[in-house]
Amino acid sequence: MRSVAGEVFLLQLAVVVLLVAAAVVALVVQAQSAGMLDARHRTLAAAGTFAESPGIVAALRSPHPSAVLQPSAEAARKIAGVDGINVYTLDGVTLTHSDPEQIGKHVVGPFAGAAAGKSFTETFEGSLGRSVVSVVPVKDSDGSVIAIVSSPVTVQNVQSMVNRQLPVVLGSAAAVLALSAGGTALVSRRLLRRTHGLGPAEMTRMYEHHDAVLHAVREGVLIVGGGGRLLLANDEARRLLDLPVDAEGLPVKDLGMEEGIADPIASGRSATDELHMAADRLLAVNIRPTAPYGKAGTVVTLRDTTELRALSGRAEVARERLKLLYDAGVQVGTTLNVERTAEELAEVAVPRFADVVTVDLLDPVLRGEEPPEARTEMRRTAVVGLQGDHPLSPVGELIRFTPTGPVAAGLAGGHAVLEADLRATHRWRAQDQANALQILDRGIRSLIVVPLRARGVVLGMAGYWRGQDSPPFDEEDVSFAEELTARAALSVDNARRYTREHAMAVTLQRSLLPRSVPEQSAVEVAHRYLAAQAGVGGDWFDVIPLPGARVALVVGDVVGHGLHAAATMGRLRTAVYNFSTLDLPPDELLSHLDELVAHIDIDEQEWQGITGATCLCAIYDPVSGQVTAATAGHPGPALVRPDGTVSFPEVPVSPPLGLGAGLPMETMTATLPEGSRLALFTDGLIESRDRDPDAGLAALRAALAGPARTPEETCTVVIDAMLPTRPSDDVALLVARTRRLDPARIAEWDVPLDPAAVSPVRNACARRLADWGLEDIAFTTELILSELITNAIRYGTEPIGVRLLYDRSLICEVSDGSSTSPHLRRAEATDEDGRGLFLIAQFAERWGTRYTARGKIIWSEQALHDGAAPPGMDLGEALLAEWDDEAY
Repeated sequence: MRSVAGEVFLLQLAVVVLLVAAAVVALVVQAQSAGMLDARHRTLAAAGTFAESPGIVAALRSPHPSAVLQPSAEAARKIAGVDGINVYTLDGVTLTHSDPEQIGKHVVGPFAGAAAGKSFTETFEGSLGRSVVSVVPVKDSDGSVIAIVSSPVTVQNVQSMVNRQLPVVLGSAAAVLALSAGGTALVSRRLLRRTHGLGPAEMTRMYEHHDAVLHAVREGVLIVGGGGRLLLANDEARRLLDLPVDAEGLPVKDLGMEEGIADPIASGRSATDELHMAADRLLAVNIRPTAPYGKAGTVVTLRDTTELRALSGRAEVARERLKLLYDAGVQVGTTLNVERTAEELAEVAVPRFADVVTVDLLDPVLRGEEPPEARTEMRRTAVVGLQGDHPLSPVGELIRFTPTGPVAAGLAGGHAVLEADLRATHRWRAQDQANALQILDRGIRSLIVVPLRARGVVLGMAGYWRGQDSPPFDEEDVSFAEELTARAALSVDNARRYTREHAMAVTLQRSLLPRSVPEQSAVEVAHRYLAAQAGVGGDWFDVIPLPGARVALVVGDVVGHGLHAAATMGRLRTAVYNFSTLDLPPDELLSHLDELVAHIDIDEQEWQGITGATCLCAIYDPVSGQVTAATAGHPGPALVRPDGTVSFPEVPVSPPLGLGAGLPMETMTATLPEGSRLALFTDGLIESRDRDPDAGLAALRAALAGPARTPEETCTVVIDAMLPTRPSDDVALLVARTRRLDPARIAEWDVPLDPAAVSPVRNACARRLADWGLEDIAFTTELILSELITNAIRYGTEPIGVRLLYDRSLICEVSDGSSTSPHLRRAEATDEDGRGLFLIAQFAERWGTRYTARGKIIWSEQALHDGAAPPGMDLGEALLAEWDDEAY
């Protein structure tokens, strides 16, 4: 039953059974229907005959109609074969009935139609069961209805007639079923032999495989019989051998094939991958015998190696292009330079995809700006593949492409444009006819132009050119060119955005670094700043003039790179400059700076993290030759003495800025010979990935040592020796050569705590100014010193001293042992004092207070050869003039 023959037998047998059963049911139903129809006819005929019988009207009008009609009705019932012939009056009284007990009884029935003169037949449920009844009216001679005759017959009586016919029907059905089953068995047995007992799944699979071999297999299959006749050929074999439609059944040698291929196919011998020519095809032939799997014969398979070779070539091209795309992802965008990225795109495509590649970019893209709407004016950025003089526009040239050329078409459509044969098209020649002819003469024959698009914006165009020795571009090349260009466009856009960000950061950093060194006499200064490869950093330096001809040298380093580091550097540099105006010593200045960085870290740690910064501050006094230095996590300075020896003074190291936690800063003080050089630097000068700090310090010592050099020469030597290539970290270098103020330009006096001492000191100062040739500012100097000395005697404590420094300006200093500081205010008209500092502020360029370990110094600076008193005016007159109301 699992075979196809068994399933067919069961299906046929089931169909026969269903047909026989259906026939039996149909016969029974038909018999029942015929019986019911016969019952209707019999009852109607019986009722109608009795109603029309002679003498029925007279009997109905007789005194005893039931006695007259009942015998006739019974006789007629038996003759008609019905269950009864009943007569009823119009008011429903039974006159005759098959059951005599019902005579005289009143009945209610559906006799309205008969009372109206109509006959009818219907089926109803009665006392005898389901019955068929016919009702006929009895009419008088005038046509009026005087009674009703009904003739019923039960369905059971009708069914009994059908049951008498049922054995005949069932017997006939059994005979038909037996004959059909025998015929089905014979057919199934023959089918079993033909199908070899295969099941339906196996036959379906064999059919599918057979159909696949005939139509879907891309290898030719032939089955050749023992007599050399072709039994089967699939579609691929017909195509490869160009067989006629009616080839099956014909001898192989009569199919019109060449002998080189027909002979081995008809030979019947075995063969493996033999190569034979069939027309222009090179076929690999395999021959195997069909035995023992079938009748004697052979199975021949044919494989077109010509197409396989072509497919292999296409696969190799695809592999090479995938490799090229991979290489492009690795080699394009290695730098964040727009021009270099364009060159990398051209270099990776030549010669593996194109013979020549050109890249043209919009000018704003080269500057790092946002590209405008696509326009046909671009600058040639890269040309690779042509050597020497060539007809293509050189790098750097601004090209205005014509609106009818392929570049304009590519920009308008946003897709690549193919010019497969430049000789056959003329729209690209509209750019420059003469130049187009030169390009053709150079052997260039094919072109693809592709927009460089990133984030939906056109950055430029890439042109791929092939010469006459290469195959022209086709549509597959267009798809690859678009993919290659799209990947490169992302790198170009990244480089453009980096260029913009880098330019912004560099602009910010340059605006925050000192543009020039301020004029001062304490030191001769030179400096260098080198940005890191990673971009903008946070290193800085500063030279800040201080009162008393002193100078502050500052070098600092903020951790990290980028805008945040540059902005933090600017904040710290500004803070150092502001703290310097307070004339603080280095340790106090760094303590205030440490608090500032701690506040910056608290404000920014949620989004930026700990700032991290170091700083070195050194203050040099040219009068004493002393330098005072303090450092917060920063490398100390290098000292080069006049004889060329180098040392690294030990400066007490404090934690980096922001990490001091309130700890006091310590300082180092040393006296330097005139002509000594101080080198302040950041850690990028001595530290790198391949050099530790100790080796860096040794190299710096070697670079600084040697004969006396100017600071500028020293910077050049150090940078050349320490940083032959661009550093990985920012580097700031500040070199200062010390000077001493000429002792002849220094004057000092001790002042007793007595108001009478003001005049002698003032006169002595006037004489010294005359010796220096500064008589033109003697008047204002006497006025300033008078006020300062008077205030020191009145409000200060001993010791009191006066010092004049003749430098770029005249510096007057009055020191005392008190730490109280005077404040400038506007005196009221009735005040007897409070105008001294106001007068000093009017005559001096600058003034201020500097605290020392033994008290304070109030100082003022005056420009030389300026501020002389009007001719003929003495000191008293000048004072009165300053007190005049109009002066306020």
